[in-house]
Formats: sequence, C-alpha cells, structure tokens
Amino acid sequence: MENIDLTIFNLVKWLQEKVEEAGAKGLVFGLSGGIDSAVVAGLAKKAFPNNSLGIIMPCHSDSIDEEHGVLVAEKLNLDTEKVDLSNSFDVLFDSIKVENKNKMAISNLKPRLRMTTLYYFAQNNNYLVVGSSNKSEFTVGYFTKHGDSGVDLLPLASFVKSEIRELAKSLGIPNIIIEKPPTAGLWENQTDEKEMGFSYEVLDNYIKTGKGPKELVNKIKKMNLVSQHKRAYPPIFEE
Repeated sequence: MENIDLTIFNLVKWLQEKVEEAGAKGLVFGLSGGIDSAVVAGLAKKAFPNNSLGIIMPCHSDSIDEEHGVLVAEKLNLDTEKVDLSNSFDVLFDSIKVENKNKMAISNLKPRLRMTTLYYFAQNNNYLVVGSSNKSEFTVGYFTKHGDSGVDLLPLASFVKSEIRELAKSLGIPNIIIEKPPTAGLWENQTDEKEMGFSYEVLDNYIKTGKGPKELVNKIKKMNLVSQHKRAYPPIFEE
C-alpha cells in the first residue's frame, strides 16, 4: 500500500461513519487469535476507544488461539468477554438425531454459534458487528455463510492477505500473530492454505494481476463461481 497511515485513517473514519449512520454506539467483533481479527480489533479500538468489545469464543479450540486473542487484547488495551461455546456446540450437535454425512456441516456449526453470540452482545450494547473476512477469502468463498459472514460491516474485504499483514504491522499487532499460519480453527491442525489447496501468495497474485499457474487459476475461478451465492442476498422470486 502506498500510504498505509492514510488507509488506516480512512478505515477508522469509515467505521465511525457507519456506526453513526446506524444510530449505534460502538463495535463488537470476534477475537480469534488470528491476524484478521487482530487487525479488526486494532481498527475498532482506534475508531471507538471506549466502545469496542472483543469476544473470545473457544469452541473445542486450540488453547493457543485463546492465548493469542488475549495477547492482542492486552496489546491494544481492549475490553473483552469470554464465552466458551464448547458445551453449546455439544448440546446442539447431540440434539440433531440425523447421521452426519458432511464434515463441514459439523464444523460450520462453530462459526454460526459465534455469529449468534456476537449479535447478543451487539444488541445488548447497541453495537454493530464487525467481520474480519479479507478480499482473498471473500473472492473464493472461504467463509461460512451466516457464520463469520453474518456481520454488519466488512472493513477488510477490499484488502488481500498480504495487505492485511501490512495493516497488522502498522497497527502494532504482535509478530507471533502476524507470522502464524492462517487457520479457521474448524478442526485440529487445519490451515487455510491446506484446505484451499493453494497459498495466499498465489491467490493474492491472481486477484491483483489475473495471472498464476493455470491449474490453480482454474481452481480459483471455480471456487469464485460456486460461492457467488455466499456473497449475495437470497434470490427473490418475482412473477
């Protein structure tokens, strides 16, 4: 980015304007311990120093994720709440008396429970929910419909992953967060790049230039096509 300080200034101003337009008081967001949520936290804290709230929501999660979420909160002097959703997940899954045929149907319960939790805090405090999806994820549909995409604002959806790292450095996010392998934390040892089948470097380069290895470009195009419904409002039948 040519002028990262100006970009951060504009992002903060945009968040303030959107909250004012909605007649809200501040911002709430998930604090996962990853770089994207850390950048959202940094921007939110600048936009609303006294009305930004990070929610740490472990759900059979790796303990390091919570540790990193706390680390970010301490670095930013951020107000937080912790809601352990592990038991809620177990109760919900156990109450579904149907054989599971799709691993993702189980895994996606986690971000959807987190979405519900965030909206409780949002409504309770008259805050807006801020999502952390970036342009790289958004392009290929690497997010859960009505889960981590169930938000009011998406400040990072115009920035590819490499730009998110630049923002994180400028916002003073700890290096251990910036350098850790990106993961949605859906299951043990899961990483974004392993699940997508290509690196963020390849994806970002394609988004920026339209170029890349033919096989991977075709895969990216297909993922973009089949995930269009995730980026749009539901179709409405019209006579």
